[in-house]
Amino acid sequence: MRSPACGFLKPNNIRVLMILVSICIPVQTELCSNHSFEIQTIPPNSGSFDIPTSLKTLALDGYFSFEDIEHAAKDFGNIYHYLPIAVLHPKSVSDISSTIKHIFDMGSATKLTVAARGHGHSLQGQSQAYQGIVINMESLERPSMHVKTCEAPYVDVSGGELWINILHETLKHGLSPKSWTDYLHLTVGGTLSNAGISGQAFRHGPQINNVYQLEVVTGSGEVLTCSDKQNADLFYGVLGGLGQFGIITRARISLGLAKRMVKWIRVLYTEFSTFSNDQEHLISSENPFDYIEGFVIINRTGLLNNWRSSFNPKDPIQASQFSSDGKTLYCLEMAKYFNPDETHIWNQNIDKLLSELSYIPSTLFLSEVPYVEFLDRVHLSEIKLRSKGLWEVPHPWLNLLIPKSRIFDFAEEVFGNIVKDNSNGPILIYPINKAKWNNRTSMVTPEEDILYLVAFLSSANPSSTGTDGLKHIITQNQHILDFCAKTQLGAKQYLPHYSTQDEWQAHFGPQWETFVQRKSAYDPLAILAPGQRIFQKGNINFITQPLAEAIY
Repeated sequence: MRSPACGFLKPNNIRVLMILVSICIPVQTELCSNHSFEIQTIPPNSGSFDIPTSLKTLALDGYFSFEDIEHAAKDFGNIYHYLPIAVLHPKSVSDISSTIKHIFDMGSATKLTVAARGHGHSLQGQSQAYQGIVINMESLERPSMHVKTCEAPYVDVSGGELWINILHETLKHGLSPKSWTDYLHLTVGGTLSNAGISGQAFRHGPQINNVYQLEVVTGSGEVLTCSDKQNADLFYGVLGGLGQFGIITRARISLGLAKRMVKWIRVLYTEFSTFSNDQEHLISSENPFDYIEGFVIINRTGLLNNWRSSFNPKDPIQASQFSSDGKTLYCLEMAKYFNPDETHIWNQNIDKLLSELSYIPSTLFLSEVPYVEFLDRVHLSEIKLRSKGLWEVPHPWLNLLIPKSRIFDFAEEVFGNIVKDNSNGPILIYPINKAKWNNRTSMVTPEEDILYLVAFLSSANPSSTGTDGLKHIITQNQHILDFCAKTQLGAKQYLPHYSTQDEWQAHFGPQWETFVQRKSAYDPLAILAPGQRIFQKGNINFITQPLAEAIY
């Protein structure tokens, strides 16, 4: 991606704790029997891992915590719990650099590793470091966000900054980032290390395609500025690189003009083929919506009545006659951004786009909400769930990228046979135009022009042995993965998690050799991101052995 014409702002046997198991591993999984979800605790400096004295005396602007660090052994997934020996609370990039360089200089004599932790929304321990060091990126002292309103506007931000804060700051200048995730209370470094995908990706690509420059601390402690013109290999390696090549400490994010309001629309379909055809039509339209997503609704009743708290039916009488009992339905969700003085123009445009679709007419529901409210919509759900004690539960999510040519096969088997009585969370499904992606990043996708993101966003009831229990959901996820493998569907995991070298090599395919070469160049001792379980400290050619033992 081209940089804007404006200067960069300088600035012996491992035993791990888990709630339940190594059951989120896609292959060679052994499901454990049902047990309570009580978190068991072992002092982090037990066994052969003592805290090096040198860590305690390392000169820092911030500080290390060696006690009360159990929070660093927990993430949103709430399944894996790996205790570190320390948590670094950095004030400066120098704190991060000095810590990594210190461990690097200790060589292979120490098994210490380092994981960067943002807002703790990894799913399977990826931001944890068993008996290593977790860096609390939100502690990084963040200089004022610098918004540049040049021809190609951008904002310079800390890697530990939350996207919601970036939204509020850039809106002061009538600007905002162009590509988002559905949930904005995530850090810049965290989403850029994966991809950052939402309903805007069909227009603007994922978040990793909307970055001009990065500041990165490598696995040797070196601080480097990189872009497509400077240290380009590191730049593209870090983007979507799962934290393997460096820790993002600062980023320059591309901005676009922001609107003030959003027309938010939902419609329903009974046939998947009609639903997917309409989605694909919309993402190829000349003047499309700004956001397009979809979700699957299985065995839900009273659906339209639930919508009425936030949406208004286009035709209330028709809507009242619609019955969803017992049907599998597909919801198309669209949004158009606009300013109040443009309402008439955009209403005409929206009417034209809707006239080209084949949804069930009685299910057309609309709403107008402020731009910020729309983008931050998931946070409102979080607040409600937290108030009911339903947020900090296991989240055995499964995210897949499916090639367009096989999406009907996938839907027929998965929604017709495997997932029959889902009430454990949303199932998202929507197409992405791969032409908007840069194939130089570390992110891997199926080899087709149009892909579908399918996300099973389940929440598990910790005490349940039924269909809403963790064991059932994990088994269901595994059946989906087995189907993809058996039928050679060409799917790729998004936010991938594997347990063997063969699986990681298969995931990266032709990019595996480049991935290993970059690891050798930028993190030769495999210090960084051990929770991804791709490489072993001191030997980049071997995956780590499974870190966890099931607690029965």
